[in-house]
Amino acid sequence: MLRLFPVNKWIYYLTAALFFASNVAGQTGTASEPVRYVGGVSIDPHVHEGRLRWAIGTESIQVMRANRAHTDIATDSGWTYNHAPDLAYWNGRFYLQYLSNPADEHIAPGQTLLVTSADGRNWNTPQILFAPYQAPAGVQIPEGYQGYMMHQRMGFYVAPNDRLLTLAFYGHAEDPFQEGGIGRMVREIYKDGSMGPVYFIKYETHSGWNESNTSFPFYTRSKDTGFVNACNTLLNNRLKTLQWKDEDDDNDPLYAENRNDDHLSALSFFHRKDGKLVMLWKKSKAALSEDEGIHFSPVKVPTLIMSGGKNWGQKTDDGRYAMVYNPIESSEYRYPLITVTSDDGILFDDMLLVQGEVPPRRFYGRWKDFGPCYTRGISEDNGNPPGSDMWVTYSMNKEDMWISRVPVPVRYGVHSPVHDHFNQLVPGQSIPGWNTYAPKWAPVSIAGFPSTHNKSLCLSDEDPYDYARAIRVFKETTRGNIQFKICPAQNTGELSVDITDRYGNRPVRICFNNKGEITAQDGARLHVLKNYQANTWYDLSIQVNATLKGTFDLFINKEKVMTKAALAEAVQSVERISFRTGAYRNLPERTTPNETPEPPLPGADEKVPKAVFYIDDVTVK
Repeated sequence: MLRLFPVNKWIYYLTAALFFASNVAGQTGTASEPVRYVGGVSIDPHVHEGRLRWAIGTESIQVMRANRAHTDIATDSGWTYNHAPDLAYWNGRFYLQYLSNPADEHIAPGQTLLVTSADGRNWNTPQILFAPYQAPAGVQIPEGYQGYMMHQRMGFYVAPNDRLLTLAFYGHAEDPFQEGGIGRMVREIYKDGSMGPVYFIKYETHSGWNESNTSFPFYTRSKDTGFVNACNTLLNNRLKTLQWKDEDDDNDPLYAENRNDDHLSALSFFHRKDGKLVMLWKKSKAALSEDEGIHFSPVKVPTLIMSGGKNWGQKTDDGRYAMVYNPIESSEYRYPLITVTSDDGILFDDMLLVQGEVPPRRFYGRWKDFGPCYTRGISEDNGNPPGSDMWVTYSMNKEDMWISRVPVPVRYGVHSPVHDHFNQLVPGQSIPGWNTYAPKWAPVSIAGFPSTHNKSLCLSDEDPYDYARAIRVFKETTRGNIQFKICPAQNTGELSVDITDRYGNRPVRICFNNKGEITAQDGARLHVLKNYQANTWYDLSIQVNATLKGTFDLFINKEKVMTKAALAEAVQSVERISFRTGAYRNLPERTTPNETPEPPLPGADEKVPKAVFYIDDVTVK
């Protein structure tokens, strides 16, 4: 881990500003370098979390878990390539669409699905939004192509007349771009949840496609003038349609006058406080425009390390700015997912974790890259959920859909004592100060246990390959007294408790294991401390000393069970406690084969016996 600020970083900012002022041609914040990451922290690629600090309070929820054996989607048959989500908020609901293929990227057939939620935590069953394309009678698949697929960078548009449009793109497998494209679809989502007819909003006319040889009518055929007006407004919105350039750049003036870069992919954008437009693409590309994207000159930003994953940028509700991306040059291993933030939309600092988990990929598929990637948030004019949080969606291993809520202002430090008893919290809502990771089969929640007045944090798990996790960051310290209570609902399952430093190193490791034992690590040795019983509270107290030759003492129900136990790893300090319903994992790693065909993981579609653990009265002094 490298910091470029051995002295106060504001001195660095001042020095940088003076330097840039004297070198106007290359000044940061101009077209020659629209944005810069100045934090100096880079990831360690050997661990999933990258040895980064967390954006405190980030809540990550699995929206859809791919399953081949059991599916509620009538015509889906359990497709396991799921990717490229997009997000909007409208009429009091979140809307999330994503692509889906049977197993592989860019292999037909392909379709687009929609899920919605009132709170971002509880999502409905996916519905087919745009079904696999069926060509009209007599139209043959062109030579060299292998069926039809979907591919899109933009999914939603909230029109000025408050109509919600959803869009998708039909093309030919395996290459939907340029001549392989057919056209872009549109339909309306109504306030009652129903959807209007499917239309084309733009044909790939340079490839010979039009209303006579495609399967859907042109949008102007609709008798709904409000819908037609919404489509016309979209077509006249250069920033929205510039996101279409990936699939159908046929030299149409729709896409802006500047076409000197054929590798601009997955545009996101935000407006600075001075009104100038910052444009961001994959592979570290950025541009600055003073006329809403009519003219711009893209450049590669050397301080943004990224590859084929998308870069999401936005203005946050506290008047600051954020980018969210994978800070790694490898396209096959896209983790972790981080955010960097800025006061002015120019200088970005504080690289923090949004998602540091990489669960096993349950189903092999072509080009199914490892990790959380292709992140998108809610673009300007596409709604703003209640509260100040930043919401971002992404696919995990190009298999499952996830969403994360990042509290704003984004922060990484805690400066006051921790005493969390959870009694004032509402089940089903956020857990302030806690970072949570909640698969559909391993949720994290507030429970009315042991009573509705004495609540607790609940980690439940019936997923064969994933786990529930909850992390509490506390004030960084070399010596600390950490106390908490645990009640297992059974004497099986697993709850791992780690005290970690800022880099994720785990000097203190305690476990309620699957044999009904409480164990703890003493240096390299594992000790069985005692057996635990179901529905029994255990009061644990850890006194940790992270100074030279660090040690810790452990009390269970006030009985001292370990004295001056050696830390499992040498650290300089500690700053968080992690509860996890499974063993620590660091696979896949950067050398794990990505494109080697392999069968599905055994039992991936079936739940395992549920294990539930309650946690209460977490105190750090």
